[in-house]
Amino acid sequence: MVDLDDIREQVNELVADIKREYGELRVQANLARREAADELKVVDAKLHQLEAKAKELGGATAEASKDIGAAAKLLGEEIRDGLKHIASRF
Repeated sequence: MVDLDDIREQVNELVADIKREYGELRVQANLARREAADELKVVDAKLHQLEAKAKELGGATAEASKDIGAAAKLLGEEIRDGLKHIASRF
């Protein structure tokens, strides 16, 4: 025989568990959003640096162009790595 009180208790426990899990997930999602926004700010600053280096290449001598080009490539790799790290969270 099915005890109605047992069913109610089980359903209430289920609801409480789901609410707890939902709340935890909301907190985690909010933290991840904030962390991603902070990381995107860093990537944005590096992107501006990369754009500036690209402009420098236009007026640089051949020797300086090699140094600027190497620095730009390294910066580009850092940007790409940062974007991959951010994207991996989603």
